[in-house]
Amino acid sequence: MQSQKGKKIDLSSDYPCPCRRRGRLVPITLTEAFGCDRCQQLFVVEDKGYLLEQLSTTYPYKRAWRWVGGRWVVAQPRFGQTYLPIALGIILVLLVVWLPLALRSDNTNTNILVWAMVAVLLAVLPALMVWLTYRR
Repeated sequence: MQSQKGKKIDLSSDYPCPCRRRGRLVPITLTEAFGCDRCQQLFVVEDKGYLLEQLSTTYPYKRAWRWVGGRWVVAQPRFGQTYLPIALGIILVLLVVWLPLALRSDNTNTNILVWAMVAVLLAVLPALMVWLTYRR
């Protein structure tokens, strides 16, 4: 089994397309970029030559790969790609912490209204965060 540590991408070497369409990456002259001869996608070399990043506007985040010698391995997701788990965690904490507190508080109308406004605000913020992340 090969090491998962990425190797430096040589701009003059031949690589397979990481999109798995059986294409080959062709270096673009005078740039640190590649183009696939089959799927027509463009890729740039980032992270001091160790990361290949796809240039695309169809995804809410950029896809990136590391070369490990014989194949491409998906690079670790960035913080922007982990919004959904964070939002779900916030909602879970809201249900586990806020709900018992709201049920134990005295039942005055003003207090319930404040708790309801806080709950709506805390539920809408993660939903807004996920929507902004995954919109096209």
